Amino acid sequence: MSSLKPTLKKPKAVQLHTFHGGIHPPDRKSPANLTAISEAGLPEELVLQVRQHIGQAAQLSVSVGEQVLKGQALTEPLNPMMVPVHAPTSGVISAIEDRPLCHPSGLSGLCIVLKPDGQERWRARFPVADYHLLEPDVLLTRLHQAGITGLGGAGFPAHVKLAARKPAPLSAPSAPAVSEGKSKEAHAGGISTLIINGVECEPYISADDRLMREHAGEILQGIEILRHIVQPKLTILVVEDNKPEALSALKAAKNAANQDDSLQIIAIPTKYPSGGEKQLIEVLTGLQVPHQGLPSDLGIVMQNVGTVYAIQQAIINDEPLIRRVVTLAGDAFATPGNAWVHLGTPVRYLLKRYGLTAEREQRIIMGGPMMGFTLHSAAAPIIKGSNCILAPKYAELAPPAEEMPCIRCSLCADACPASLLPQQLYWYARSEEHDKLESHNLFDCIECGACAYVCPSNIPLVEYYRIAKADIRHARHEADQAERAKIRFEARQERLAVEKAERQARQAKAAADRKARMAEQAAKTGIDPVAAALARVKTRQLSEATDGQTTAPDDMTALRAARKEEARRNRALKAAQAAGVGDSGSVEENAEPASATQGKNPAVVAALARAKARKAAEAAATASELNTDSATATPAKNPAVAAAIAKAKAAQAEASKRDSGNERVDHKKEAIKAAVARAKARQEAELQAARAALNPTVVAKDAPVGEPSPTVNTAVIEKNTGAENSETGAEGSAPIDAKKAAIQAAVARAKARKAAQAAESLEQPAVAVQSITDNGKPEAESSQSAAPLDAKKAAIQAAVARAKARKAAQPAESVTEPKPVAEARPAIDAKPVTRGDAAASSASQPDPAAAKQAAIKAAVARAKARQAAKATGIQTEQASDKPSDKKEDES
Repeated sequence: MSSLKPTLKKPKAVQLHTFHGGIHPPDRKSPANLTAISEAGLPEELVLQVRQHIGQAAQLSVSVGEQVLKGQALTEPLNPMMVPVHAPTSGVISAIEDRPLCHPSGLSGLCIVLKPDGQERWRARFPVADYHLLEPDVLLTRLHQAGITGLGGAGFPAHVKLAARKPAPLSAPSAPAVSEGKSKEAHAGGISTLIINGVECEPYISADDRLMREHAGEILQGIEILRHIVQPKLTILVVEDNKPEALSALKAAKNAANQDDSLQIIAIPTKYPSGGEKQLIEVLTGLQVPHQGLPSDLGIVMQNVGTVYAIQQAIINDEPLIRRVVTLAGDAFATPGNAWVHLGTPVRYLLKRYGLTAEREQRIIMGGPMMGFTLHSAAAPIIKGSNCILAPKYAELAPPAEEMPCIRCSLCADACPASLLPQQLYWYARSEEHDKLESHNLFDCIECGACAYVCPSNIPLVEYYRIAKADIRHARHEADQAERAKIRFEARQERLAVEKAERQARQAKAAADRKARMAEQAAKTGIDPVAAALARVKTRQLSEATDGQTTAPDDMTALRAARKEEARRNRALKAAQAAGVGDSGSVEENAEPASATQGKNPAVVAALARAKARKAAEAAATASELNTDSATATPAKNPAVAAAIAKAKAAQAEASKRDSGNERVDHKKEAIKAAVARAKARQEAELQAARAALNPTVVAKDAPVGEPSPTVNTAVIEKNTGAENSETGAEGSAPIDAKKAAIQAAVARAKARKAAQAAESLEQPAVAVQSITDNGKPEAESSQSAAPLDAKKAAIQAAVARAKARKAAQPAESVTEPKPVAEARPAIDAKPVTRGDAAASSASQPDPAAAKQAAIKAAVARAKARQAAKATGIQTEQASDKPSDKKEDES
């Protein structure tokens, strides 16, 4: 500030300075600056980028199909760094969609597409005749609503920069904000110097030059508005000395307005990039903007001459920023020059409008050759910061050559106007060492391109720096988000901890109150509430266990013990029943006791009952068929009827279980019913088969006609048929299958039980046994009265018969092929049957394997008969006294 004080005291003696580095490229301002500014006209559609400045995009305030007026705001700002976009003309919003952006990345972004109607109908405007009557804050608000941003290329909101005398709400993302203390110290003295930048140092660009020539009066009026807002002590309008026409026009306008010496118009030497904000401040004041600082820290505010003209139009005419001057330069244009272009005009329209003669691989550059960028699409629109469209031919401006390795010549460091080390920044940018880039002040780079211009290796240094800056900004953004997330997480944890403490306090208080009430209740009633509640819970659990719903864990052991005890009682009862019945023909021997089925699934029990009933029905049907074939069979009750009854009872039990729905079913009762049905079916089948087998009478072959035939012992019949010792008259007999054999075995068992019952009761006469001797004569005639046999002998014979029946039943059930069985004869021949005859008869049979099995069964039966005789202690007679008994045993 010390060097600035002499300047403020003596405005006419401004001492110019210089800055480090800089280059002198060719100007090439002509022929574009030789003609007046023209009107570009209106294209068929205007594409308005929602974000055209540094900062956040404003919120949309229109929709597709809406009719808008010229100057109407299409977006609404929500904070100072949001700048609205206005309709350049009247028309209809045809689309709001992503379109190619005017950006080095070539990406697409949100745009508002406006289709002009050609009527140029304005919204309601409120011009200001005397801006001195308005407060600076009101003027700043109007500038914000008009969407004024810096038109020099950076696009910084003008109202934010002009409000530097007050703390700015937000700072530009491209440059880190200065510390709060430093800003307050700088703002304490206010803005002392206002600089209007009319240098326009980059080659080809002449938009500001033509604007100063043609609209010098409006520019000086805009400067007065800025001086009213900022109230500086010194105002400097700076122009390069290569623009003499602009200098003459400005000085003439100043003299016409009779302005005092507080506004100075100064020409500075031509040098690139003297138009940069920090470089121009150093040239005029000799001061350098501090690192990561702003010009306002030095009490200086700078605005571009194009921005000043837009401010004058917004305040005086209430015209928002809807158009600007754009230079169309390059040998590829047929008519280069400067034009008033509406914002949102596609570049393709301007190329066609000004006669572009495109070469092969023609480049279109947005901006100048030093700081501009190549457009990826001609559909990109003009935005507020677009000051030039450059279309050079190959001979005029060759494309960048191939990049070569750095030779460490240090020319880039000599040309850098910010006194940086471009070579080191290049290496760090390539290796993505962000910390070192920031330590070498990467963000002080103004991306002027002077380093790349002088580089002999054709290294695009600016491109490396831009990419590195973008990466660092992205990393900062993520770090900020992470920090905010951390703050939110810590706040949440603190809130949860407080809530937990409060909840625990409430629970402790409730527990204490509950204990107090329980103690008071116990003192009054003398009953412990806790013990009473536990008793109620146990009672409820026991009741639920009794109902079959749930069982308390403590009662499971007792229930298991009860079930085991019940099973033991059932086994004991079954054993007692078996011992009481003995070898009698009671049906309960084969029937399952009712207790054995307790606890089983009723559906399973019913299915078993149906299956057994079905088998009994089949057996009864087969027995009935055999009885029908036999001439001496006695008609008896049909066993199929009993089987059908049992099956119907089982089906009724299952149906009653299904129809009960959600009702509770007593499994024990269902099991008992199924067992009873099964036992009845089995008993009925066996009784019917036994009656059919015991009733027929046998007539001897040689007996005289009319004499009663003797009753034949069941054992002898079984013996003869088991050995398959049939007479020659059995030639027409048909083989019987395995089911018939099983039926015969059941019949034999029934006969044995009946014989045992008769022997033990001694109430019926003994059955006469017709013993066949070797000479063929019967031992006792049937006509004579047979003496009753000894009870023990009858018991032995019954045991022998039972054993034979069981052994005959086992192989009969496993038979897979039918055996030839002789049909029952009306009478048994009295002729004795010898072993030779039996062998001959067996040999005549078609199946010798069946005869062998019958012989094995007979041998097993004899062995078991001997064991039974020894067990009962009966002494057998000598072989000489009773040869018939010996013969019987051998048979």
